[in-house]
This record gives sequence, C-alpha cells and structure tokens, in this order.
Amino acid sequence: MRVTSIGADPRLAGGRLAVDLDALAANWRDLAARSKPARCSAVVKANAYGLGVEHVVPVLLAAGCESFFVALPEEGVAVRRIAPKADVFILNGVHEHSAATMVEAGLIPVLSSLDQIELWSRYGRERGIHPPCAIGIDTGMNRLGLTAEEALTFRKRNMDEHLVSPVLVMSHLACGDRADHPMNAAQRESFQRIAAAFDDIDSSLANSAGVMLGDSFLFDVTRPGIAIYGGCASQDRPNPMRPVITLEARIVQLRHAAKGETVSYGATQTLTRDTDIAVVSVGYADGYPRAGSGAGVPLREAVVSGQYGFIGDIRVPLLGRITMDLTLFDVTDVPADALEQGWIELIGPNIPLDDAAEAAGTIGYELLTGLGPRYERRYLKAVES
Repeated sequence: MRVTSIGADPRLAGGRLAVDLDALAANWRDLAARSKPARCSAVVKANAYGLGVEHVVPVLLAAGCESFFVALPEEGVAVRRIAPKADVFILNGVHEHSAATMVEAGLIPVLSSLDQIELWSRYGRERGIHPPCAIGIDTGMNRLGLTAEEALTFRKRNMDEHLVSPVLVMSHLACGDRADHPMNAAQRESFQRIAAAFDDIDSSLANSAGVMLGDSFLFDVTRPGIAIYGGCASQDRPNPMRPVITLEARIVQLRHAAKGETVSYGATQTLTRDTDIAVVSVGYADGYPRAGSGAGVPLREAVVSGQYGFIGDIRVPLLGRITMDLTLFDVTDVPADALEQGWIELIGPNIPLDDAAEAAGTIGYELLTGLGPRYERRYLKAVES
C-alpha cells in the first residue's frame, strides 16, 4: 500500500482524513459499467468534492475516464494541467472575462443562455475560430439552461449561421435521488425531444442518481459526481458504492463530570449520569458542522439527535454544542485501553458519510466539500506492479 500524506503535520494535526483511492477508482468503474453503452465522465468540481483534483483526476484517468466536468474556469485549468488530452467542461458557462482563458486552456463551456451563446460566438468570430461548447437545457429545474423553445430555435439558426460548434447537449435532473418522483419522467421526455433535434452531437442527462434510474436516462454521456466519492445518490435504495473517506479526530483531554452538570456553550445539555468526557480536536472550523450539535441548535421540524462518533466498535454520543475547534463526546462506556489509542472516528467504517451528514441536518455533498485544511490528509493506493 502506498500512502501519500499532505496537509497538516501528522504529529501536530488535530484530525486526519484518509482517502481510499482504490475505492474511488472502483466506484467510477462501477458507474461506468452501469452507464453502458453510454460513456461515463466524472464531475470533479469543488476540488474533486474537497478531496483534491491533483490526487483524484490521475486515478480516474487511469481507470479510463476521458471527460471531466467542473464548475469554474480556474477549476478547469487545474484539471487541464493534469489531463492534457481530456475533455474538460465548465458547467457555469462563460462570461466576458473568462472566454480567453477557456480558449487558451482548451476548456469547453456549457452555454446556458442566449447571451452566453452570443458571447462565445462573437469571441470566436472576431478571432476566426469556432471553439467547441456544450449547450445546457432547462427541463424543469429552473436553474441554468435554455428553455426547450429557445433550444429548438437556436438549433435551426445555428445550422444556418454556424454561430458556435456544440459537441454536447445536456440537462440536469432535479429529483433523480427519488426514483418514483414524477418529475424524472417529465424531464426525460422533455430532454428526449431536444436530444432528437441535436442528433448529430452527444447528449447527457444522468448525474449519479440518474445513472441509478436505468437505461432510459443514460443517453450518450453520464456525469456522476457524489457516487464516485462514496456518497449515496438515491434516497430510496441502498448505497452500492464503496466508502472512500475515513475521518478521525484526536482526543486532547479526558475529563469527568458529575450527573447534573452541564457541558459546552449555552449549558444546553445537562448530564443524566456521571460521565467520562473526551474533548476532541475538531470543530466547525474544520467543516464539522455546528448544526450537528445534539442540544440547543434546532434545525428542522424533525428531531435531529445530533452527531456521534465511534471508538473501536462502541458508539459515543456527542455532548452539547460543537465549537470552533473542540467537540465533546460521552466515552463513559469505552474501555480504558480503547481510549488510549487517542482517536475517534467521525466518518468511516462505522459512520457512513451520509449518516454523518443526516445527523447534522445536511447532505453528504455539503459535509464532504466542507472538510477543512487543518486535517492531515492521507491518500491510500495499492502499489501498482
């Protein structure tokens, strides 16, 4: 096993984040198999969902990925340095200050408005070039994209005038994580009409959840994101992906408090028994959300029980409010020899990413992309022969 350590000094860090690159590659290959006969790309925006494009993209390239999607031009430039021959799409499109960078780096903007199409067309025309682009279609999410009518009108005009050179037409599912949601079928049917009009270029609708919805959502190219990183893409079915990350935090102090005493800011939790407390070096400055506090931080109508950790195979509940740098856990039931190891699992074999996110009233995407820079990051990969 090859281990690459970056970030905080492991001797000094309050937490450590292990990234299983073999699991990440296996997840992409699984999604590629589910996508066939469509080609499977990879969404690596937000610095590969917080895990680092410089580590993730080479692994995906080696697994067979040839196309990547990011949100911003600077993200695209970073991917281009690593993957000089790959197709790199910019989901947020183009503006007047980014067109030159995109052309210079060979990036492909997803044009989602008539104004963006006109800008890209004018930029190319003034320089005597026709750089590639993708066309984004809104099929019901009301976020980015041409309307169906705008898309069909543009298609006819572009055939006559060659304004731009599209290589892909795409849309995005709003409710793909719920397989039985009627909007999935409505968006697919709307997109099928557009894809048929753009029959000489590739079409793409499926994100991670869309890949799980079945063959009729695959079209020519799929765009999985969260599933590559081990997250659950569907609310109504088990997660078939391998876990990719393990997050642990250092225990910096063990203390004892008596029944009836309170803990942490606001004195929101009163201990119901004599309690051994582990003070752990992690907090909301590290991307461990304050909203995961089990007491005194109401978030939603449903009762959120709050975060928890594991030491060995023993679940340890969080106590009181999560603070900027420290969090408290009840370790009364943990044997002394287990505590001596000095670490507590926050995400990992015992706590899936999405369970940890749900305990904080959020989603795996937000928790994963928010993990901060103070962890030692360890990238694990089997040694290649």
